[in-house]
Amino acid sequence: MSELFSPLSLRDLEIPNRLAVSPMCQYSCDTDGLPTEWHRVHLGSRAVGGAGIVMTEATAVEPRGRITPHDLGIWSDEHAEALEPITQFIREQGGVPGIQLAHAGHKASKRRPWDGNVPIAPDETDPDGAEGWEVLSPSPDAYPPFDGDRPAMRKADYDDIQTVIDAYREAAERSLAAGFEIAEVHAAHGYLLHEFLSPATNRREDEYGGSFENRTRLVREVVEAVREVWPDDKPVFVRISGTDWLDDRESWDIDQSVRLARDFAQLGVDLVDVSSGGLHPDQRVPGGPNFQVPLAEAVREGSDVAAGAVGGVTEPAQADAVVRNGRADLVLVGRQFLRDPYFGLRAAGELEDDAAPHWPVQYRRAVR
Repeated sequence: MSELFSPLSLRDLEIPNRLAVSPMCQYSCDTDGLPTEWHRVHLGSRAVGGAGIVMTEATAVEPRGRITPHDLGIWSDEHAEALEPITQFIREQGGVPGIQLAHAGHKASKRRPWDGNVPIAPDETDPDGAEGWEVLSPSPDAYPPFDGDRPAMRKADYDDIQTVIDAYREAAERSLAAGFEIAEVHAAHGYLLHEFLSPATNRREDEYGGSFENRTRLVREVVEAVREVWPDDKPVFVRISGTDWLDDRESWDIDQSVRLARDFAQLGVDLVDVSSGGLHPDQRVPGGPNFQVPLAEAVREGSDVAAGAVGGVTEPAQADAVVRNGRADLVLVGRQFLRDPYFGLRAAGELEDDAAPHWPVQYRRAVR
């Protein structure tokens, strides 16, 4: 058996293999944040395709936390009820349903990528008539827009911060009711929690800014809130950007990521999903196969928490080697699963002598 298809046990949950569908935004909801048939087919196809974990896209914990007006949400019981059939189908295919809980911070209120990816002001609409809104930022004057002008934003005050923490807690409760087995806190890619973590975007002088302890306070409080309501027998993940890729200035880096992972272990986090970048237009991302794997490896070696690797993984043998060589405990695959919904099944065929048992019975005549 390949290492990629060995089970992974986290708390009382046994994940059938070490291959996960990475969260990938679809921007395909109506403005109510409810999943559509697109989400059911998109996530269901990857479950059929052999992934051990099928993770939702970044799912907003409150309406102002959406990247675009068309993002998936989990801020009401109606959202949980609409997501439940999807989690049920994933489990029926042998996979584990996971949800990424997110708040876009000052990268919110934007048009979808195919509509320009620019901010929508509160008095403007996108091409589908969806209205923009005022967004939250740890330090509005520090926000460097990637494209277009800065959106309408204000500095998050203490009440805003407490509202965000409560929103994560309530979203976790609803996620559990919807049937998810894994809750992942999104603290990467320049969204709200990452904005607080990095000194490149956090210029605050209160208890949520300045020192490492203060800049990490919000994400630690969010993790605590999620862990309080998430069952002890089910795992909690956190996605971080291992580095901002801003070596020419004070910013978030891998040393701080390892230090934060140690804190996460004490808070009951079971796996840190290590991505990178997304914060600043001056980032210098190297790219290429496995380009983020060394970041996951550093977190795994430097803390008492499992690590997930993501980025530039396109081949089965490549993914297997990441696990086999002890560089990460889990491999999260994004774009390759978009190109090939059955990547997991194809990987099983390439890595193992008999692939047929992995395929649904409806499809086995194609692989015998």
